[in-house]
Amino acid sequence: MFQSFEVTARPDQGPPRLARLRQELTAEGLAGFLVPRADAHQGEYVAAHDARLSWLTGFTGSAGFCAALGDVAGVFIDGRYRTQVKAQVALSDFTPVPWPEVQLADWLKDQLPQGGRIGFDPWLHSVAEIERTQTALAGSGIELMRCANLIDRIWDDQPAPPMFPVKAHPIEFAGETAESKCTRLAEGLRKAGHGAAAITLPDSIMWLLNIRGADIPRNPVAHGFAILHDDGRVDLFMAAEKLKDLGDHLGAGVTVHAPESFLDALAALHVPVRLDKGTAPQILADVLGDKAVYGEEPCALPKARKNAAEIAGAAEAHLRDGAAMVELLCWLDAQAPGTVSEIDVVSKLEDCRRRDNALQDISFETIAGTGPNGAIIHYRVTKETDARLENGQMIVLDSGGQYLDGTTDITRTIAIGEVGAEERHCFTLVLQGMIAVSRLRWPRGLAGRDLEGFGRMPLWLENKDFNHGLGHGVGAYLSVHEGPQRLSRLSEVPLEPGMILSNEPGYYREGAFGIRIENLIVAQEAPPLSDGDPERHMLNWRTLTYVPIDRRLVVVEMLSAAERAWLNEYHAQVAQLIGPRVTGAVRDWLDRATAPI
Repeated sequence: MFQSFEVTARPDQGPPRLARLRQELTAEGLAGFLVPRADAHQGEYVAAHDARLSWLTGFTGSAGFCAALGDVAGVFIDGRYRTQVKAQVALSDFTPVPWPEVQLADWLKDQLPQGGRIGFDPWLHSVAEIERTQTALAGSGIELMRCANLIDRIWDDQPAPPMFPVKAHPIEFAGETAESKCTRLAEGLRKAGHGAAAITLPDSIMWLLNIRGADIPRNPVAHGFAILHDDGRVDLFMAAEKLKDLGDHLGAGVTVHAPESFLDALAALHVPVRLDKGTAPQILADVLGDKAVYGEEPCALPKARKNAAEIAGAAEAHLRDGAAMVELLCWLDAQAPGTVSEIDVVSKLEDCRRRDNALQDISFETIAGTGPNGAIIHYRVTKETDARLENGQMIVLDSGGQYLDGTTDITRTIAIGEVGAEERHCFTLVLQGMIAVSRLRWPRGLAGRDLEGFGRMPLWLENKDFNHGLGHGVGAYLSVHEGPQRLSRLSEVPLEPGMILSNEPGYYREGAFGIRIENLIVAQEAPPLSDGDPERHMLNWRTLTYVPIDRRLVVVEMLSAAERAWLNEYHAQVAQLIGPRVTGAVRDWLDRATAPI
């Protein structure tokens, strides 16, 4: 199986490791050290070699950091992980800190009123992060100090850096040659007066050069760095052994160097070099000095705007993935409550997906949380937490696949036996938010922050909400979480045609149940309306995900006529598109699951 159910970190491992770190603090004359969930490439996901935060604290979430001081260690986590962190860290030694509500600088000033030196590894923190924290600490007597990585110094059995082979990404799925991309982006550098751009994000390098790797589980990326020059040439800093199977795919415009030479190559440039403050490690700014100019990472928006081939691939991948999901849901409905466990569900779903030869991996660890586990937003089932699906519960099933032609991500909440009225009421509120976003038309130029509230409004009206964004960007056989596009109150990036995002409102009651419904959607030009203003250019969504929504959980009386019509039309499309891909008992189940309400 792709997914493992082993426990990867335990709370009792943290305190002795923290004690060793504090010995290093004393030896270095530091008041503290910052341990982020980050690597030198500043992507969201890290390889085992870079899982320093998990190794130290036991916390395995995809975002957060630890500020380890001499007498307190704060683990900063966002709303997705407020429940999870309490089960994963030793609360006797680590203190969860709600972030971003509490900022690092404010917390440090409270903990160190007399000041002190805080060490950090300049490879693991972005320019923006250090700049923001230093500004907020001004006049406090607290100083951020660049230093060697103290975790690496005490991590005796730290895994080696990943060295998996890179493969070419076929043009029929990429839709544009790497040479064309480099030429197009180089023109943008020239117009800005920038001689080069430093690129560290793995998915950007993969997209730019039409390659894929396997250095990070569930993400088809390879670790490396790149310099894109204003004439379209690329210097690629990646271990040669990863590239031996590529042949001449990279072409004459790409020169390969050892990754250790990246900083020296940057220092040798005598032109303005673009850095993205949000994704470039601080050490790059240190090396470049006044040669650094700041701007948007050149691949970010072009990668987010999927071309026709990428959208067609995503649509086809979602249909095959939808058929696998329907097979799983049919199987699950046939199981009596109390007879199957969360691991059984995850294993069966992966088996259904594996029948597709285009499947390369799952796109993240499947979340399958029943009953109270469903309230842990990013729950990962292990052999120790595995629970049976009991009558009256709901299971939150959030999963996806990495296919050669696209990346999928879908969540369905499924009734197990007879579910209570309160759960069904909350489910319907979540569904109303999801429908509201799906039906939107909006003027060009609006960003995710302008639309996100539509997905929350039904919950807000009942003084309810959820502690995660409404939606994230998704790559084209790349990272399942892709920026810069988001449906979030923090996102100021205008939505553009071709951007693929998730639409996933939820509701979570700690210790009781969780609910989430998620489809992937792609922004497109909205067709004109005969009675609309002809001069107004609007966008709308095209749905990519086609899997039944559990009608047993819908309180039909709560839906408006328009909401009911949307749900019936959606289910009619599911039956039309997925029906020909399933047979026998699965087709019969699909017909029942998509019947009008």
